[in-house]
Amino acid sequence: MPLAPKTLETLHARLARLYPNEHTEELVQRLTVIARKHERDHPGNPPRKRWDESDTLLITYGDSLRDGGGSPLQALASFSSEYLCECIGTVHLLPFFPYSSDDGFSVINYRSVNAEVGTWDDIARLGERFELMFDFVLNHVSRESLWFADYMENMPPGNRYFIEADPDDPRLKAVTRPRAEPLTVRIRTRHDTRYVWATFSKDQIDLNYANPDVLMQALDILLYYIRQGARIIRLDAVAFLWKEVGTCCIHLPQTHDVVKLMRNMLDDIAPDVILLTETNVPHAENVSYFGDGDEAHMVYQFSLPPLMLHGIYSGSTRYLRRWLQALAPAPKGCTFLNFTASHDGVGLRALEGIVPEGEVNELLDAMRQRGGYISHRMQADGTQVPYELNISYFDAMRDPEVHHDMWHVQRFILSQTVAMALQGVPAVYIHSLLATPNFHEGVENTGRTRTINRRCWQLNELIPQLDDPNAPAHAVFNTLRERLALRRTIAAFHPDAPQSVFELPDALLAVRRTSVDGQQSVTCLYNFTPVAQTIALAMIDYAGIAHAELQDLISRESPRGDQDDPASVVIPAYGCYWLTTMR
Repeated sequence: MPLAPKTLETLHARLARLYPNEHTEELVQRLTVIARKHERDHPGNPPRKRWDESDTLLITYGDSLRDGGGSPLQALASFSSEYLCECIGTVHLLPFFPYSSDDGFSVINYRSVNAEVGTWDDIARLGERFELMFDFVLNHVSRESLWFADYMENMPPGNRYFIEADPDDPRLKAVTRPRAEPLTVRIRTRHDTRYVWATFSKDQIDLNYANPDVLMQALDILLYYIRQGARIIRLDAVAFLWKEVGTCCIHLPQTHDVVKLMRNMLDDIAPDVILLTETNVPHAENVSYFGDGDEAHMVYQFSLPPLMLHGIYSGSTRYLRRWLQALAPAPKGCTFLNFTASHDGVGLRALEGIVPEGEVNELLDAMRQRGGYISHRMQADGTQVPYELNISYFDAMRDPEVHHDMWHVQRFILSQTVAMALQGVPAVYIHSLLATPNFHEGVENTGRTRTINRRCWQLNELIPQLDDPNAPAHAVFNTLRERLALRRTIAAFHPDAPQSVFELPDALLAVRRTSVDGQQSVTCLYNFTPVAQTIALAMIDYAGIAHAELQDLISRESPRGDQDDPASVVIPAYGCYWLTTMR
């Protein structure tokens, strides 16, 4: 459908704020042309629910799996169709475009598929069985892109697409840095030497959204991805989008206006598409991208991965429980994306103000013992602080002090089970599903610590491990598939279903989910320790009910009870119950 008159008024106001020195009417007309092109080439999908309990995501690179025959995307489609149709609804394809660095996040061409990964036809075939999620790496481009080549030659349009800055300008010290590298990069053009803005690396040059031509390009690319089958668009590193010297250059009002402008357009011309913002920052800043329900549809729960890791490492749910208890529901029409691991490491900024610094440092020391690495960022005063933990989440659950750690797999399965039952939509990283260990060989080959969690499997190596009953991957893969498939049938796990968290001893976590229609209630009860725990059922609002009157949806049996007290329940070491009454 075309842009409605009310939407055009809203877009006019946003563009006037973003570009007060431009002719707003002309900008609105350009937006209208972009929207009409999309409408012509993409007639739209029939109306459908935005999300429900069946929504589950797989996060993967297009080449995480290879079979030596067809393209990696074909191998992924074949594997997913055979093993994942019952448990996964959406495949999040991490950047699959031609790139020059950062495993895809330094994009050379936004509209092409990297030939080493596959083709648009391969992606379309994957989309026949699964919903698709694409990354829009909109903050920066590769210095090998055509736009940057234009800049180097002082040719339009790229000669106005980037931001020049004086590296000695003291005002740049106020800029929030996610990395320890310098903010500006020295560039030798054909005519002179300049310094350009590069938030993440010398190969990833930031785009200048103060130029409305850049915004128009971004909107056209956004709609192009939708025409190529994307149901969810992940806005990568969007928090850093707008730069204004003298400010922190993160979460600026203009950045929020850009995301809201995208939402305004999509609500009219692609209302079934979901905008997801990727902002790895403290929780209060992260959820600001919901706006008033008029910005992102979905945000990541970046606090969840490190809090889960701390809870299972320490055997205490204290900080995880407190965070969940304080968690405000998402605005109407919005939800969270719950995950424990992804292609990036475990973000540490999300722990700020939640876990004391001493305990964070203890956790990081423990993760180093498990083979992990710590990445740093630079503060305004020039000091470096931990920013990200790089480790396989599966190996993060291993006890290095024990030769044969009997609880390794159970700890890991616990972490995934908790995440998949929280309010929101669950996403599982392919290397969590496959129980991939630390890939130190890859780190040695690339020199990048993030490679530790980005292995590319050959299927002839992987499948035997998944089929071997004695291999950890077999237990993890099959258990997680079963639980993901199960959670897709539970109405109480609808993303909009209310959530409440009980006050229990620190060894335990209990979360009550109630279906939107109030007809189903499930109490998720977890033990974060290697010792069985017993609690009275009255503590989780089952007063007057015996354990035999409850059913655990996971085991399809009644939970184990204390033989001397039928009104109590015993949770085994690292155990998980999804309890409902049989009355």
